[in-house]
Amino acid sequence: MTIAGCTLTLAAAQAVAGPAPLPAMKAQQVSISGLSSGAFMAVQYQVAYSGSVVGAGIIAGGSYYCAQGSMMNAIGSCKGADVGELAAVTRKRAEAGQVDPVAKLASHRVWMFSGTLDKLVPPAAMADLAKYYAAFIPAAQLQYKNDLAAGHAMPTDSYGNKCDALAAPFISNCGFDAAGGLLQWIYGPLKARADNAAPAGKLQEFDQSEFLPSPTTHGMANTGYVYIPPGCETGGAGCKLHIALHGCMQDIGTLKDTYARHAGYNAWADTNRIVVLYPQTAAISPMPNPKACWDWWGYDDPDYSVQGGRQLRAIKRMADRLTGA
Repeated sequence: MTIAGCTLTLAAAQAVAGPAPLPAMKAQQVSISGLSSGAFMAVQYQVAYSGSVVGAGIIAGGSYYCAQGSMMNAIGSCKGADVGELAAVTRKRAEAGQVDPVAKLASHRVWMFSGTLDKLVPPAAMADLAKYYAAFIPAAQLQYKNDLAAGHAMPTDSYGNKCDALAAPFISNCGFDAAGGLLQWIYGPLKARADNAAPAGKLQEFDQSEFLPSPTTHGMANTGYVYIPPGCETGGAGCKLHIALHGCMQDIGTLKDTYARHAGYNAWADTNRIVVLYPQTAAISPMPNPKACWDWWGYDDPDYSVQGGRQLRAIKRMADRLTGA
């Protein structure tokens, strides 16, 4: 075989092989955040695995199990949910071992955001979430920002649409850095962020099918992203881990890596040694998940909100790989 032939064969083999495995690391202090369906899912994860999480950032989300397995509740963004009932469900599930003990939530630091112009997940749903958290977490550890005239999007101070827009990529330049706000609230004082336009770390793809077999049949993509900043490349000892969940129609199949590159996390990761995990969803068309949302109402799995849930368990396995758990 000629050199050219060998080169083509190698290239073809690499293409078939797909993305590399998620690297094994020893990161610590796991936190999670999300936007829209990613925010609702982040709450499910935070409650289910509260013993392995230090805090959360929730942008346009709602209370734990507020959809109660109902697509109609999800479409209504859980407006008017009975927060007392949801808190009781949480306690009952903790007693049954379906989620971690609720006492583990007491140490969490939680940052919440709701745009005053958000028509998809209105401020009322986020106000209910604040009440839900108050049942488990001291008020001094909760921060709720709800005074910015923003629409339904990830707010940044350097990238995206006009602040009131409701359009792809659902990232809006609002003159406000939500990623920085939530990371600093969760972790405390951080070093000033790096240049958003020139990240020093590496955003790389990884194989999600290792963590959930046949992921596309369950609403998750074959490929996810992980951002590894300087100082965390060789094992990640002393680094933190943040899990960032995109919203509907922000997945790899729709926007490629736009959310992972431009949501605002990576610049803070560069200067503070924070590994950022960006798990990815996939659409299931025409139903039950045409917009590639996270399964926070049970479109794929009735156990979506407990530790046995497929998507939650897949994300936890990814986090375990990155923390050595």
